[in-house]
Amino acid sequence: MNLGKWICIALLVCLGLGCYPAPAQAHGFQTSYLELREQPSGQVEVVWKTPSAMSFGDEGLSSPMTISPVFPSHCTGVTVPKVMATPTTRITRWTLDCGKNGLAEETIAFPGLLQSSLEVLLRVEWADGHSQTTMVPTGEETFVIPEKTTVFAVGQTYLKLGVEHIFSGIDHLLFVLGLVLIVGPSWRLVKTITAFTLAHSITLGAATLGLVNVPQAPVEAVIALSILFLASELAHSRQGKPGLTEQYPWLVALTFGLLHGFGFAGALAEVGLPPQDIPPALLFFNVGVELGQLAFVLVVVAVMESLKRFGSENYPRWLGWVPTYSIGILASFWCFQRVAAFWG
Repeated sequence: MNLGKWICIALLVCLGLGCYPAPAQAHGFQTSYLELREQPSGQVEVVWKTPSAMSFGDEGLSSPMTISPVFPSHCTGVTVPKVMATPTTRITRWTLDCGKNGLAEETIAFPGLLQSSLEVLLRVEWADGHSQTTMVPTGEETFVIPEKTTVFAVGQTYLKLGVEHIFSGIDHLLFVLGLVLIVGPSWRLVKTITAFTLAHSITLGAATLGLVNVPQAPVEAVIALSILFLASELAHSRQGKPGLTEQYPWLVALTFGLLHGFGFAGALAEVGLPPQDIPPALLFFNVGVELGQLAFVLVVVAVMESLKRFGSENYPRWLGWVPTYSIGILASFWCFQRVAAFWG
């Protein structure tokens, strides 16, 4: 295993450590979320969920969250907004009265959205029982709420959510990274990633459709343990002691893939599925996850291959352990953090 490969992976791990605060629940979306629940009386229950802080412009400057949705003039407040804040999230709830005109085909504005790094996910539950989930187009500060969405629009929204989720889930990416490091660029890697994909697709679908119900907090803790297991396997591999993953990578990927699927389902549960379009929404979310995962694997493999020309004879051997210990330390931290989260 050449040093160029290890240096490449070390940089990727360090990037993850620097860019992600390692939250207890690593599977989640970093977008703002607006939920509207229309009542038969014409009143609308509003939930506005945003990060506690956001960045502006190319400088990445952090600022307290100030963006709020502005509703049509015929909508009047019924209750005073109630705010609940956590270290990472700010949730505001209130009720509007939009009368007989309602909100269908009406415009909502988001002043200041263009200057921020935020995207807004909008979920509407109409009084007649049907619901829809759409993403406010990037670069827009206003959005017309459609009365109904097409299957294409649903697929586009959930495809984007799937891609965004995989790139925001650093724990999932570290697991895939461990598989790539142990198996290496080969046909075995293709079979391993395929097994992982099939496994988490099964549990994602089963959990999302309500066929299986598993508490999310313990799942997140065991996902961290799965990454720690791969770090241990990676250490054994460097010592010339092939472990279970090196001998049967597809089996390990299949087993832990079932577990990671429950993690994906927990994130998807935050958004929900439109009842009338469950099959395409679930399908495209899963496709988005797979596209993001495939892109990550291809980038890692491409960089590894491009660095093969560098030899390791002129470098100290301890550098090769940097990725192993980086992955292991971060996974250990997550284990303690997530166990404490659901036991405390």
